[in-house]
Amino acid sequence: MEQPKDRNRKPLFLGLIAVLIIAAVGIYLFADNSASQTNDVAADASSDAEAAIAAAGISKSERAATEAIVRAYILENPEIITEAVQILQKREVMQRVVSAGGALTKPFPGAIAGNPDGAITIVEFTDYNCGFCRASLADIDRLIAANKDVRVIFREVPILAESSRDGARWALAAARQGKYKAFHDALFAGGPVSEKSIRAAAARAGLNIAQAEKDAVSAEIKAELDANLSMMQQIGFGGTPTFFIGDHMIEGAVGYDALKAAVEKARKKG
Repeated sequence: MEQPKDRNRKPLFLGLIAVLIIAAVGIYLFADNSASQTNDVAADASSDAEAAIAAAGISKSERAATEAIVRAYILENPEIITEAVQILQKREVMQRVVSAGGALTKPFPGAIAGNPDGAITIVEFTDYNCGFCRASLADIDRLIAANKDVRVIFREVPILAESSRDGARWALAAARQGKYKAFHDALFAGGPVSEKSIRAAAARAGLNIAQAEKDAVSAEIKAELDANLSMMQQIGFGGTPTFFIGDHMIEGAVGYDALKAAVEKARKKG
């Protein structure tokens, strides 16, 4: 049965409003890029709006009223633009996470803590010169202790200093001896990263030093570090620590409660 004209046009009005808001978000998102990119966004939005108007049969006065409503709402609630951009960026990041495939959750042999067969996986990108990574160490240990179904995969991304790369190479050498976590904890506890603190951490972790020296300069470990840095760029984040828990990306030292909440959410999604 044919519906009244006004009822048919209601979703089209809503569609027009959505197009106008999306246009505002798009222009905001590209505001720091070139003028040509911003103009392209505006042109695309205008084209979409014209198509929606034509489909709805909206008059000039109705269009003006709708645009006034949208403008007033955005001016009264400008935070929706930032919120929309954040949601969009998060979705784009998670799409890139999916595109990374199983590489993200495939650990370098031994660079893991917690239950190796745990149903919940936390991936942490870390740097030994990162104070926020050091601050998060106790939170990760607490999560592991309280959740027997959690495994933590550590991805070394030495981005802060040359000594970060030295520490990362030795950490992966420790992983080859099954002593990654012991070395990881000892190096973070040893203060600024240096050759002296690296060797002190290696001794504290009980490494075979001669073997670790060979492994630290191996092609396998170099390839792992290069792959981690490439993955970081592909996904699109630039700092440490960064955690991936289920479909959540968490940047920074957010504290135990935030990490725990993400674990619980991942568990519920199963």
